[in-house]
Amino acid sequence: MIHLELTREEPWPAGEWEALATRACRAAIELTPQGPLLTTPARIEISVRLTSDDEVHTLNRQYRDQDKPTNVLSFPMVQPDLIDTISQNSDDGEVLLGDIVLAHDVCVAEAADKHVSVEQHATHLLVHGTLHLLGYDHLGDEEAGAMEDIERQALASLGIADPYLVREE
Repeated sequence: MIHLELTREEPWPAGEWEALATRACRAAIELTPQGPLLTTPARIEISVRLTSDDEVHTLNRQYRDQDKPTNVLSFPMVQPDLIDTISQNSDDGEVLLGDIVLAHDVCVAEAADKHVSVEQHATHLLVHGTLHLLGYDHLGDEEAGAMEDIERQALASLGIADPYLVREE
């Protein structure tokens, strides 16, 4: 079973963030070969942190050598080739799949640029971050295409339009 731990820091406003994050993470997992994680008896935990651009900037510099804030960071705790064995090899029945961190001001600015709500954009970023926790990446065109296809499907299942659709203005 998937369990989500959410922490919200300023400047993120109060809201239904935990429910939103849970739906986003579940929608992403459901569309992958790791879908059985949703019903495994093991407790699979995802930590989500909604925080400031300053904190994300620090993390991005420390872990990715990028001296700037970014919209979302993912920190997988399970090697991709071991994810399928989680429910069989969890000694105490609990596994931390990883951490997802969202930067507030970057998320707000990107949502405005895309003409979507902050909640919709945060949902997209959480789906994207969850796929990174499962070993997906977008370094090459083929990998990026596969990841984007899952994102589109997950978001559609949540009633959110394709974030990669090019709009003529």
